[in-house]
Amino acid sequence: MKGEVKDIRKELKEVLSSLKGHLIYQRDVLLAEGVPVNQWSVARGQGSAVSEPSKPNSEQKTRSRSSTTTTDHRPPTTNVSPTGKSNKELLEELRSNIGDCQRCKLGKTRTKLVFGVGDPDARIVFVGEGPGKDEDIQGEPFVGRAGQLLTDIITKGMKMQREDVYICNVVKCRPPENRNPEPDEVDACEGFLIKQLEVIKPEIVVALGTFAAKTLLKTDLPISKLRGRFHDYKGIQVMPTFHPSYLLRNPEKKKETWEDIKMVIARLG
Repeated sequence: MKGEVKDIRKELKEVLSSLKGHLIYQRDVLLAEGVPVNQWSVARGQGSAVSEPSKPNSEQKTRSRSSTTTTDHRPPTTNVSPTGKSNKELLEELRSNIGDCQRCKLGKTRTKLVFGVGDPDARIVFVGEGPGKDEDIQGEPFVGRAGQLLTDIITKGMKMQREDVYICNVVKCRPPENRNPEPDEVDACEGFLIKQLEVIKPEIVVALGTFAAKTLLKTDLPISKLRGRFHDYKGIQVMPTFHPSYLLRNPEKKKETWEDIKMVIARLG
């Protein structure tokens, strides 16, 4: 009996966590599109939502960047296309507004939040799954063994510099033991990826692995069925391909990945 009660409580906790993440994501999307919505803040540790009076988008004030951390659970309110602000400034504002993010349970286990790195005006963005151990320590995406392989693809294969592209992940915090991100974690973090792409406006996104491809394309098809051709994401061309960590375990797949990258090179002209 006690075991059954424990299982029910666990299921309810997971449902509430998933619902919370979904509400945060939906509000994020509405704000990005300039739709006036009520401000929601979720009481930390209580799982309850409190409604606050909404303000017109034009009157929203962007919090100034500060070294002071915050546990604010509200999504950022950065306008992604204000007049006179560079992409670099917009990305910095977005990172500042994320703060010491506690929007999902990964905030409690990470070492560093891994936002993204590279050219804010890049023509191509690489999107991975989530930070690993090395990334969690350094606070930069793709710096471990898989990162070195990605760097080789960029520099040796595409004849570009790592600084010429932009690199980020679906989730910004490392899942414990490098497990797959859970649905509520993706929901809580997806809005930030959406804003990054809205700011940068790349011509092409290379979706590295299943989670990046499924998150952007809203499909359950495996990466093996998605790779090899371009897909559309809000007018941006998406090329799904194998994740570098998968290639380390399955080097025979490097040839297929190179075919995908050659299509990206050709599309970039």
